[in-house]
This record gives sequence, C-alpha cells and structure tokens, in this order.
Amino acid sequence: MNEIIFQVDEAPEGGYSARALGHAIFTEAETLEELRTMVRDAVRCHFDEGQGPKVIRLHYVRDEVLAA
Repeated sequence: MNEIIFQVDEAPEGGYSARALGHAIFTEAETLEELRTMVRDAVRCHFDEGQGPKVIRLHYVRDEVLAA
C-alpha cells in the first residue's frame, strides 16, 4: 500500500475529526498539529508492521456559508 487518505472535518463542538477512506480508522483532536500526531498513531495501530502506507494524505473539508 502506497497511500491512505483521510477526510478531515472541523467538528461542530470544536476541534477536528479525521476518517480514513476505505479503512475503519477514525480519530479526533483539538488542534491540527495534534490531529496529525493522532492520525499517524492510528495508522500505526491499524496496520501490522511493514504493511502500512508509505504516505498519509489529509484532505481538508471546510464548509463556508455566505448570506445571499
């Protein structure tokens, strides 16, 4: 496996959540720096040694609402 992609969303209650696409991996954190650490840790825990991806891609999703 070369790459795993996480969708990163701002949590309604504050902080961030990240969910892997195609894998049952989910984590949350208060800051983006903490989220990066948590994602790396979650990936290491999910895959056997030597079986994990070489690259972790974070795809940030941000909604913005404008008044019409």
